[in-house]
Amino acid sequence: MAGAARRAGSSLLSRCLLSSRPAAAASPAVPSALRRADRARGFLPGVLQRFSTAAAAEEPISPSVQVNHTQLLIDGKFVESASGKTFPTLDPRTGDVIAHVSEGDAEDINRAVFAARKAFDEGPWPKMTAYERSRILLRFADLIDKHNDELAALETWDNGKPYAQAAHIEVPMVARLMRYYAGWADKIHGLVVPADGPHHVQVLHEPIGVAGQIIPWNFPLLMFAWKVGPALACGNTVVLKTAEQTPLSALYISKLLHEAGLPDGVVNVVSGFGPTAGAALASHMDVDKIAFTGSTDTGKIVLELAARSNLKSVTLELGGKSPFIIMDDADVDHAVELAHFALFFNQGQCCCAGSRTFVHERIYDEFVEKAKARALKRVVGDPFKNGVEQGPQIDDEQFNKILRYIRYGVESGANLVTGGDRLGDKGYYIQPTIFSDVKDNMKIAQEEIFGPVQSILKFNDLNEVIKRANASQYGLAAGVFTNNLNTANTLTRALRVGTVWVNCFDVFDAAIPFGGYKQSGIGREKGIDSLKNYLQIKAVVTPIKNAAWL
Repeated sequence: MAGAARRAGSSLLSRCLLSSRPAAAASPAVPSALRRADRARGFLPGVLQRFSTAAAAEEPISPSVQVNHTQLLIDGKFVESASGKTFPTLDPRTGDVIAHVSEGDAEDINRAVFAARKAFDEGPWPKMTAYERSRILLRFADLIDKHNDELAALETWDNGKPYAQAAHIEVPMVARLMRYYAGWADKIHGLVVPADGPHHVQVLHEPIGVAGQIIPWNFPLLMFAWKVGPALACGNTVVLKTAEQTPLSALYISKLLHEAGLPDGVVNVVSGFGPTAGAALASHMDVDKIAFTGSTDTGKIVLELAARSNLKSVTLELGGKSPFIIMDDADVDHAVELAHFALFFNQGQCCCAGSRTFVHERIYDEFVEKAKARALKRVVGDPFKNGVEQGPQIDDEQFNKILRYIRYGVESGANLVTGGDRLGDKGYYIQPTIFSDVKDNMKIAQEEIFGPVQSILKFNDLNEVIKRANASQYGLAAGVFTNNLNTANTLTRALRVGTVWVNCFDVFDAAIPFGGYKQSGIGREKGIDSLKNYLQIKAVVTPIKNAAWL
């Protein structure tokens, strides 16, 4: 992969906003038969819009990659699950089966933890020099670059995100993250601290041991890198459970990690379901640390299981309902484009999506009209097709959940500006949807929808919008759009969130820490702070006789 692509991978925003706008494509109305079917199921009769949807009606493009790894990776080998069970992973474009994947459960977690424990206690990885661990991670990054297209194709096929996004942004960012953590491997050091007496005091930073990691389905490869990278740099071993919706890319990339020279048992990958494999990992007595990314409700279960077992250390990156605040001094056209990106990126399946768009009353009406026009130009269709901005939602469950929230919005009195329905009759495509006149007490303004549904709220005062933006159980991220430095400074300090983007959104550099306040999580990922998740601190105190100095 070219260096330019790797540099672009450090910022999602730079690639997505600087790319050319999609040309207006032919926009056929939803067929009357589909309209009748929607009436029959009682959902939003008569709400029909025109979108750039030609790509959604075509036959799906065949991915240029083969699925070669569907088994569990335990102790350096691909193996069947102990039960012999498998489960299907589906193509969200059609709902068809891509492959049947080994279904891990508690017994497979036991096998993987045993391998990881042995690799940590007896294997070469934690005893290897930090420089050699760094070299393995660097070789891994080179292999990611070499297999960029295959990884991106698997990610798009299994997840539904646009191939251009996976190939030109996300996979290069995975390689960048691995190089970042390779750089840290031999720079993790302790301290020598003075004591009030004749003692030599060392503070050591030691690997924590066996790290259990549970990743989500919306960014499978990136979440793999966010978790595996710092764990390995610090000298730990890993048992990683993939999301049952998207197991393929993690299995493929783990094979590359072993090709780079990773010793057997250091990284183990178990595909399976939360109530079985996930619960077994979170409650395992021989796992020293658990890291989870997913919903807040599930995060609470993980935290409880960790506490009830061996009180293992926990890192949680959870849900969000991020405010995106647009002041009255904003360039409306630019604000519309940025707010559109903040919400609709990755089909709206982003924990930090700007899902509460607060717009000053002086520009509110103009903003709503232009936001509608932009949504109607959004190209929805096969994510392997050039120019497509939005693919399908991940699966039937998420698809129906989003449609329920749209129904809640209509029933609660919000104004459905555009969208509001499925797109086509195959796969999990949903029209880009916008609500205006949204009130703070509506479900669509309070709960995480995780889909292409933009809620636009009106405000008239800075103190008012600060109070309303903070009136949420979540505190993951926020966006601020203003030309006034004083306003920006006021908002960045007042908003109770882990990240504030000013006149930008979704800028994810390897060095920038990410995590939330309140019920959006515990701890931080990426950057130097992520290393703390995988290190123990030990004080070593030794008496000094006849010290020349203290």
